[in-house]
Amino acid sequence: MTVEAFDAVDVIRAKRDGGAVPEDALRWMVDAYTRGYVTDPQMAAFAMAVFLRGMSRDEIRVMTDAMIASGERMSFASLGKPTADKHSTGGVGDKITLPLAPLVACFGVAVPQLSGRGLGHTGGTLDKLESIPGWRAALTNEEMFAQLRDIGPVICAAGSGLAPADKKLYALRDVTGTVEAIPLIASSIMSKKIAEGTGALVLDVKFGSGAFMHDIDRARELARTMVELGTDSGVATTALLTDMNTPLGLTIGNANEVRESVEVLAGGGPADVVELTVALAREMLALAGQPDADVEAALRDGRAMDAWRSMIAAQGGDPDAALPQPRETHVVTAPASGVVTRMDALPFGVAAWRLGAGRARAQDPVVHAAGIDLHVKPGDTVVAGQPVLTLLADDAARFPRALEALESAWEVGEPGAASASTDRTLVRERITA
Repeated sequence: MTVEAFDAVDVIRAKRDGGAVPEDALRWMVDAYTRGYVTDPQMAAFAMAVFLRGMSRDEIRVMTDAMIASGERMSFASLGKPTADKHSTGGVGDKITLPLAPLVACFGVAVPQLSGRGLGHTGGTLDKLESIPGWRAALTNEEMFAQLRDIGPVICAAGSGLAPADKKLYALRDVTGTVEAIPLIASSIMSKKIAEGTGALVLDVKFGSGAFMHDIDRARELARTMVELGTDSGVATTALLTDMNTPLGLTIGNANEVRESVEVLAGGGPADVVELTVALAREMLALAGQPDADVEAALRDGRAMDAWRSMIAAQGGDPDAALPQPRETHVVTAPASGVVTRMDALPFGVAAWRLGAGRARAQDPVVHAAGIDLHVKPGDTVVAGQPVLTLLADDAARFPRALEALESAWEVGEPGAASASTDRTLVRERITA
């Protein structure tokens, strides 16, 4: 019988009482939990202690490294070209990964974008792309490497071998009220990104009503913590703090967000989606050694679209196929003439979720045609009866609850009324090491 080096209760007590957990004890705790020796109740108690007491920078680094060590660590050194990745903390209408990956790849940079699925009001990149007939998220490592080498961009599901400790711990945090602990968020995100093996990483850390972090100060703390973790691990890392008080773009859902992404790749699309795509592309390319890359030109001249089509086709998708259309629609109109002064992101995300665009449980399917199309944004002038938004669903029975979520989510003010959202700065701060 193996004698364990530490006792979980001692580790829990140390953190509960506000002390620092020694490095070897913290590494053991993560490993023993992954092996099943430390039980779920014990790890839940430890997670709550972290939630209440926090962790030092060194403890977060050790925790992250221990989670990386629980699985495989990839390397793209054999590709012969730089790699850059982006991670978003999630929001409403956040489809930026779709145009961003092929845009960055235009400049000879491999983009290994390991993405996830949506849960609750924030959409998942893989759910959006699975709207495209034939497209598949699951790639072998060999397929991923070949696509990175030959085409440049890959958007796919992370393999089960990357940071299995994180997968186990995240599921526990989700049911124990400890998801919001910044040390645990940071180590969760960064363990997977560092294990993935990218050379450069740009973090899109969102704040506001539709974001995971509502408060900008907590979003800033999370961003700084993750930038430190990346830097300490030898990954060139920066972060942008971006506003998620208003939905991003004019679409919320899956298939409709793919359509909007293609518009951006064709040189059009909503101004805010283009702005954030370009800002993140510049960050990624600067970290990959190309600070002067003309990303706007790549959107205008078709290079980004060509990379998108190649990426989709390489993963079995048909870039020319028709995307799913909803069976039912419901148009919401302006109650009076005036100016749209507010569109609160969170209720729009909840409404899209209720329409079928999201899932309440990890095993639930999504309805790819479901969601919301916006026809106006804050600051736009409308006349009474003008369409403001259209609800999309496969079952009209879903409309009442979606409309209930939207009851006080948007406003039309008197002509000339000021809008708090109209002149908002989308990219609020840039955070570096």
